[in-house]
Amino acid sequence: MSHLLHLDSSIAGDNSVSRAVAREYVAAWQERNPGGAVTHRDLAAAPPAHLDWTIVSAGMTPEEQRTPEQTEALKARHGYIGEVTAADEVVITAPMYNWSLPTTLKSWIDQLIIPGVTLADAENPGLFNGKKVTVVTTQGGSYSPGAPKEGWDHVSPYLEHVLEALGADNVEFVNVEMTLSVVNPALAQFTDVFHASRAAATESIKARALV
Repeated sequence: MSHLLHLDSSIAGDNSVSRAVAREYVAAWQERNPGGAVTHRDLAAAPPAHLDWTIVSAGMTPEEQRTPEQTEALKARHGYIGEVTAADEVVITAPMYNWSLPTTLKSWIDQLIIPGVTLADAENPGLFNGKKVTVVTTQGGSYSPGAPKEGWDHVSPYLEHVLEALGADNVEFVNVEMTLSVVNPALAQFTDVFHASRAAATESIKARALV
């Protein structure tokens, strides 16, 4: 049975563009996989713990010597890893906040990274190897070539590199720009850019889900 992991990180709830685009992916995926299973993890609703010494030291401590706190921290970490392992496909929402990704998404990634276990190396293909990964990014403004803040996008480049480090070999990014143009009067002149970008994202995300 096919299995999709659907990961949300936007704090905007029903107003979130990234969540809406991801739902379009899920709907199209379910059309292609009517008997498939979907696991939905909402990082905004249930934020993963930031890395601390309890989490890190647990992995370096023999099982019989771990404290109850270390055992619990490792259980949560293995839970996140297990969800990725079980999935054939993963769709991740990554809205841009202050030119970077949500801290909850960064914490989730930090939970996944364990050298010698989940990172790709000569002996390990990596956690995401062989999985189709689709990342939905959204931007309140524009960071396209020629834009005033071209080069300020620290979301897509980071995710591209970290997913590669985790073995991903089938990754596609779908972006929607100028999302703030419909709520910020100062950006109202760019609403056409947003609507065109949003429509293109729907087309791309459905095509991606159906192959």
